[in-house]
Amino acid sequence: MAYLLPHLENGWEVDQAILAEEERVVVMRFGHDWDKDCMVMDEVLSKTAEKLKNMAVVYVVDITEVPDFNEMYELYDPMSVMFFYRNKHIMVDFGTGNNTKLNWPLTDKQEFIDVVETVFRGARKGKGLVESPKDYSTKFRY
Repeated sequence: MAYLLPHLENGWEVDQAILAEEERVVVMRFGHDWDKDCMVMDEVLSKTAEKLKNMAVVYVVDITEVPDFNEMYELYDPMSVMFFYRNKHIMVDFGTGNNTKLNWPLTDKQEFIDVVETVFRGARKGKGLVESPKDYSTKFRY
């Protein structure tokens, strides 16, 4: 489903996408189109993009083609989703300890819409860290 989402091909395009958007949240999926987790997340992103068009714009970035941000944003996971608003990185507390990005695929479309809506509302109020509507700390219970 990645073919339905706009791809950013270089670091300049990523910077411009983040800088140019003034009213909506910029959702960036960093990863590879061929990765299983990315495919699952891309399906959710493509199916929710139309519903979120007033709140967010979604982009896909291949971390091999555009390695400029790998070290800066610590993109060591196969798939990472990050949120930006008015050129500011918005962190989300998912309860996992990693507030900088979402690094597992969400399979439920409504769950992702809720996260983006929370980010949008918090970012408009000037918050740099918002709390996720759902606590994921027990997601991977052993």
